[in-house]
Amino acid sequence: MSATEDRPDQIEDYVEGILKEIGEDPSRDGLKKTPHRYAKAIRFFTQGYDQNPAEVLTKALFDVDYDEMVVVRDIDFYSLCEHHMVPFFGRVHVAYIPNGMVVGLSKIPRTVEIFARRLQVQERLTMQIAKTIDEVLKPKGVGVVVEAKHLCMMMRGVEKQNTSAITSSLRGVFESDQKTRSEFMDLIRHRTASFA
Repeated sequence: MSATEDRPDQIEDYVEGILKEIGEDPSRDGLKKTPHRYAKAIRFFTQGYDQNPAEVLTKALFDVDYDEMVVVRDIDFYSLCEHHMVPFFGRVHVAYIPNGMVVGLSKIPRTVEIFARRLQVQERLTMQIAKTIDEVLKPKGVGVVVEAKHLCMMMRGVEKQNTSAITSSLRGVFESDQKTRSEFMDLIRHRTASFA
């Protein structure tokens, strides 16, 4: 439940406690509004809990006689690692082969955004996107590839600045047919110049 103007968000109290615990003074100028700003930010970062990706997709389904691959690639995302609550970020590539129905193209990045705006691990994020598209569109197949950098590996732990992780979830013909899978991988691997 989000806070109202006359009632501070309870998260603010927790943040003030954390600041004190690490040896800071929450009353100093630079930190006075930090608990409020953090509460507002974390509510924004996790707003995906209040949204239903299946509903988003269902509202934009169209009967179309098209049975070739549809690819939406380079979908930028930010998420929070559920283990340390620090960001991981990168790009998602999604493809599906329609089975009599297509979805409005903007709804695919919207679906990614809803799942990314929750505490996540990259592997689950990848599977959730593929599963939802598969269940709602019932396509001949769906493929999702996620490439990401994790600040929990870059800022702490192994502290490796150039490490990235790639995960995939392949369903239907993307899993069973090597040619379809290869076409998808070739399409997302081939970078083109910006249209702008």
